[in-house]
Amino acid sequence: MSLAIRVENLGKKYLLRHQVGRSRHRYVALRDVLAYKIKSLFQSRGADGDQSREEFWALKNVSFEIQQGDAVGIIGRNGAGKSTLLKLLSRITEPSEGQIELEGRMASLLEVGTGFHPELTARENIYLNGAIMGMTRAEIKRKFDEIVAFAEVEKFLDTPVKHFSSGMYMRLAFAVAAHLEPEILVVDEVLAVGDAAFQKKCLGKMREVSRTQGRTVLFVSHNMPAIQNLCTRGVLLKQGRVVIDSDVKSCIREYELGNQANPMSEWRQTKPLSSTNLGFESISSKLIGRQPAIKLRLECRFYGHGGHRPAIIAFDIMDSLGATIMQSLPSAEPFITPQNSKNNFNFEIELPPLVPGEYRVTAWIGPHNLETFDAVIDGIAFEIQESPSPGRTFPHTPDHGFIVPNTSIEMKNI
Repeated sequence: MSLAIRVENLGKKYLLRHQVGRSRHRYVALRDVLAYKIKSLFQSRGADGDQSREEFWALKNVSFEIQQGDAVGIIGRNGAGKSTLLKLLSRITEPSEGQIELEGRMASLLEVGTGFHPELTARENIYLNGAIMGMTRAEIKRKFDEIVAFAEVEKFLDTPVKHFSSGMYMRLAFAVAAHLEPEILVVDEVLAVGDAAFQKKCLGKMREVSRTQGRTVLFVSHNMPAIQNLCTRGVLLKQGRVVIDSDVKSCIREYELGNQANPMSEWRQTKPLSSTNLGFESISSKLIGRQPAIKLRLECRFYGHGGHRPAIIAFDIMDSLGATIMQSLPSAEPFITPQNSKNNFNFEIELPPLVPGEYRVTAWIGPHNLETFDAVIDGIAFEIQESPSPGRTFPHTPDHGFIVPNTSIEMKNI
């Protein structure tokens, strides 16, 4: 089997600028920018004014080889360098060091509508993208009907794509990239834009491209069941470096073990404390266990100056869009009194089997549910990484809810 991609000692460095001195503490208007530019003309080039620079390596010493026909999942936490790697492979940005060798044409789907001209129609953009990829007009024409049928945009072929929704944009972009016969197909997390049915169709198409047509697929996703269903090999990135390059099951196992650390999420009071009431001084949280039996541990510290009525506390758990999933009320009877409000209270909430995603916690405190002394809105965040049903062959999505119930099956002979 021939080599499709070779990466040797790849690195990408960015220079981060930080404001120092008084300028970071106040609003910077246009006059401040102009004054700074004029002032800098009379300063030595060695001085960097009110800014300091820091080197940040998004990728460092990354090396691997991918054979033709391989389906490889690139996984890692946010900020691990996955999207940077795909942009380097797609020649969107230049590496700071190292080499990349590619054999064959590459089609990249990194952001919704990348490579589309908003003023052109869907029909014109199909031909434009094909030409950019090096396809002849005859080749594009041969695949045109398949692309349109897959993207489900027959009624909008002669509509400028600037009027398309993000879902329509993505459907057309994926259809073009997958059907114009690239030797290498690179797909980032953009499939999350589509609905569940289209995501399933996209995964099926990528499987067909890899397994039956012998083309190379690189797939970045936080959806581990989708990675396991499509890919045979995984590359795990952490802080810009390759942690493991192995079969996909071992890679996912290492990724999920690394997520068990569940770093503490903390919130601390920043405004002046009330002199008469009861409120939150700090809240910290940590996830304990693994799916489908995860507990959320919360440690709350209060301030109280006496004289307040006994109070109860409640926690609302919401998804990333703000929809309330559940509320936890540790006790229906007031238990925080002037005598114990200086103490720490630890709570453990048993979470239901949640669909992977980001969740937030709002904490309330008051004498009853109709009166609130203090509230911390979205103060604590946590992320569910694992599927609640190990071995599931299709991805969990929030289309049918956020909780995956444990279901038993009983068969009786008649």
